[in-house]
Amino acid sequence: MARPRLLRAATGLVLVAALASACATSSSTPSSATAAGSGTTATIPELAPDQKVSIVFESYNLTSTGTWKPVIEGLLHDFEAAHPNITVKGQPPQGTTPNGDYTSSVKNQVLAGNPPDVAQVTFDALRFVAGSLGAQPLNTLVGRDAVQANFGGAHPFAPKARTLGDVDGKTYAMPYVFSTPVLWMNKTLFTQAGLDPANPPKTWADVKNAALAIKSKTGKDGILVDCVTKAAVWCFQSLVRSSGGRVLSQDGKSLPFADAPAVSAVSTMADLSRSGAMPNLDQAQAFKAFSSGQLGMMLETSAVQGLFMAGAKTNNWELAASQEPSFGSKPVVPTNSGSGLAIFSKDPAKQRAAWELIKFLTSDHAYTQISSKIGYLPLRTGLIDDPNGLQAWAKANPLIKPNLDQLAQLQPWESFPGDNYLQISDTMMSAVEGAVFGGKNPASTLAAAQKQATSLMPSK
Repeated sequence: MARPRLLRAATGLVLVAALASACATSSSTPSSATAAGSGTTATIPELAPDQKVSIVFESYNLTSTGTWKPVIEGLLHDFEAAHPNITVKGQPPQGTTPNGDYTSSVKNQVLAGNPPDVAQVTFDALRFVAGSLGAQPLNTLVGRDAVQANFGGAHPFAPKARTLGDVDGKTYAMPYVFSTPVLWMNKTLFTQAGLDPANPPKTWADVKNAALAIKSKTGKDGILVDCVTKAAVWCFQSLVRSSGGRVLSQDGKSLPFADAPAVSAVSTMADLSRSGAMPNLDQAQAFKAFSSGQLGMMLETSAVQGLFMAGAKTNNWELAASQEPSFGSKPVVPTNSGSGLAIFSKDPAKQRAAWELIKFLTSDHAYTQISSKIGYLPLRTGLIDDPNGLQAWAKANPLIKPNLDQLAQLQPWESFPGDNYLQISDTMMSAVEGAVFGGKNPASTLAAAQKQATSLMPSK
C-alpha cells in the first residue's frame, strides 16, 4: 500500500522521557536478553503444549472493510486452529491516526503502558520503533539462527527482502508486506494517442513525450508521479537513488537530499508539471482519475493493482504495467513501501506466542493468501512457480512481472534517525511538492529544507 500522508508528530524532551520511562518500567525480559545481543541462542522459552497465552496483534490491514480485513482475519483464524493454545485479538490502530501515521497508535499505547504484543509497523518508522518504542530485537528473543531459518524453507525469502527490518545489524521487524514503484498505463489511451503500448516509456524523457501526446491527442491527462507527494515518500527515495543520490547518508548522520542528484530528479518532475504533462492531483484524486480512464500513466505502488484492474473493467479500458522509468542511462534503483512485524511485549510467554504468529504470517500459506487476495508481492517468490502456490494466480495476473523483476535491484526505504523522523520527512516532501507543483526553485527550496531538517537530526 502507498504510504499515507505523514503526520507532524509532536516531539520534545517530555515525550522522549515518557517513552524511555514506559519502555524501561514495563520490562520483564530476562536480563540475559540484553547480554545475548544478536547471538544464536534464544532468551525466551518455548511454550508448553498446554500453556494458554493470549496476545494482541495490531495491523493497519485490519482498518479496511474491503479486501484486506477479511484476508487477515482469515489468517488469524487459521493460526488459532493450528495453535489452539494461543488466542489472538486482532485490532486496527487505536484512536485517531492523523494523515495515516499508524505508528502513533503504538506510541500512544506505549506511553499508556499497554502496547500491543506484536504490531505491523511501516519501514520509515523502523529506527524510531527500535530506538524509542521498545521493539524487541528478534534475534535476541529467539536467536539469530531461528530468524534466519524463517527466511528459508521450501520457498525462501527474496534475498533483498531479508534485511529490510534490520537496524544496526539486528532484526527488529520481520519483513511482512511490501511493493515497488510500477508505471501503470492505460493501453487504450496509448493506442488512441498513436503510441505503442507494447513499447512502454523507458526513460523520463520518453514519459514526458508520451504524456504530452496523450494530452494532445485524447484531451486526457498524461502522467501523475505520486512519488513527489507526501503520500509516497518511500517512492521519492527511489527517484533520488535512481538519479544517483540519497536522502540519507550511508552512515545515517546527514541529509544529502539537496545535493545535485536529488535536485536533478526534482527538476525533472517539475518539468513534467510545467510542461502540462502532469496535473497537480493528490493521491485520492489521482486514483480516481486513473481508475476512471482520465489519466494515461501513473507511477505508484504495485499494491494498487486490484484497484486499477477494477477501474479498468468498470470503465472499459485496458490496464498495463511496466518498470519504473530511468533518468537517461542511469540504472533504476527501486525502493520498497510496506511494513514489518515487530514484538513489543515484555512478557516471555507472549513474546514466544508473538513469534509463532510472525512465522505463520510470513509462511507459504500466508503469502499465498495475501498475494492472491490482496495483491501484495509475495516475499517468498518461489511460490510464483509452485502449482500448489501462486502459479495459477501469477499466470492470470501478468501485471506482477515488473514488480518481481525489480526485486533484484531493490534498496530499502530509509528510516530517518531520531524521534523527529516524521518532521524530517515532512520537511523534505513539503519542499519537493513546492518545487514540483508550486513553481519554486528546486535547488534553493531543497537547500532550505535540508538546513531545517538537519536541525531536527539527533545530536549524537
